[in-house]
Amino acid sequence: MYDFKELHEAGSVAEALRLTKEHPGALILAGGSDILIKLREGKLAGCELISIFGIDELRGICLEEDGTILIRPLTSFTAVSTHPVIRQHIPVLGEAVDQIGGPQIRNIGTIGGNICNGVTSADSASTLKAYDAMLEITSAEGTRVLPFAEFNLGPGKVDLRAGELLTGIRIPKESWERTYGHYIKYAMRRAMDIATLGCSVNVRLSADKKKIERLRMAFGVAAPIPVRAHTAESTAEGQPIDEALLTRISEAVIADITPRSSWRASKEFRLHLAKEIALRAVKAAVEKAGGSING
Repeated sequence: MYDFKELHEAGSVAEALRLTKEHPGALILAGGSDILIKLREGKLAGCELISIFGIDELRGICLEEDGTILIRPLTSFTAVSTHPVIRQHIPVLGEAVDQIGGPQIRNIGTIGGNICNGVTSADSASTLKAYDAMLEITSAEGTRVLPFAEFNLGPGKVDLRAGELLTGIRIPKESWERTYGHYIKYAMRRAMDIATLGCSVNVRLSADKKKIERLRMAFGVAAPIPVRAHTAESTAEGQPIDEALLTRISEAVIADITPRSSWRASKEFRLHLAKEIALRAVKAAVEKAGGSING
């Protein structure tokens, strides 16, 4: 039984913004894969809902003239993973969202909803942070652009103010060009489970494939919010690729994360996981980029 007070359906961004102003306490309903579960459990009883699911202008992916990849927030996980632009330029994002739930969830769930929930386990969030994604946030007063790195304010809290909608996710060309990525999700089950820990890595190698020119790494469930591993990144920059470098990178990760114990895993196990997953993800990304690990 879904116990809610009223459902408003918006047909355009302008209408959605008007409805958020008229109903300031209403919840935004995109795909509904999270909100409907909470409603069924009685956690949101009596709430008002504004559905933006019918706003087609908030769907789709394109490559803009300057090389920026634009992802509209109502794009489903399935549409993200199968889109030619994603497959060609940042396939690791498709690989990450392909690990969310089952086919039904991926068909209805949206990438915008995934990051606006603000949970540290969001599978798309670590990859978007590792690619320096920028968020287009729109209100009746205009549009502001915010680095995704600044979007998460705390567990389940994001910098989305009253009367605002996420209207675009942008990945600049300089962030994805000549990069190769890999995402590893560790969960208690092999499928349809929330991550115990997740790590997204992308690398840019030197022309001779012997050095890491640039490394980007981000974690989910390794802190209260998805976090970048800046210490690990700087450890790799300009360094020759070998087993010793992988070890130094994995050890440096510890300075960047603050995991906690939960019923899924202890803090100590997550610290061990982070080091091992980081090592494996970097190795896989280097190999995808045409490099090799020399002992």
